Amino acid sequence: MWGLIKGMGRGRRYGLLTEKQYEVLKLRVEGRTQREIAEIMKTSRENVSVIERSALRKIRLAEETLRVYKDLMKAGEVVIEPGTHLVTIPQKLVQLADEKGVKLRGNFTTIYDHIRINASESIEGTRVTKPIKIAIFKDGTYEVAKT
Repeated sequence: MWGLIKGMGRGRRYGLLTEKQYEVLKLRVEGRTQREIAEIMKTSRENVSVIERSALRKIRLAEETLRVYKDLMKAGEVVIEPGTHLVTIPQKLVQLADEKGVKLRGNFTTIYDHIRINASESIEGTRVTKPIKIAIFKDGTYEVAKT
């Protein structure tokens, strides 16, 4: 019953966003002004502003919720110091995962590649040039913290 009630009277949903919120954000990303969007949607600029603010508020809440969830799921983290050779990083992650009782999802190559791609601004050649923080999660995933 809830599934039927949940969608009644509403357009398509995009995650937490309503169809109108999605459309407003899409048009804004394309470079349209609120006034142009109001003309397209046959509403007032003020209404477009309200829809946009509400959408952005939902996005901020979703981001904060994800941060809280990731913090709950975090098994540990390691900071890789400048000067560290890249080939030693996967072993450091495996060691931390073992200490925390977590089985990492990935092998040496996938971990190495993930770090090279996601921490590229902290790497020159095969050495770390700026500290890299890597979190390990209880489900075996890992993530390079954005700097």
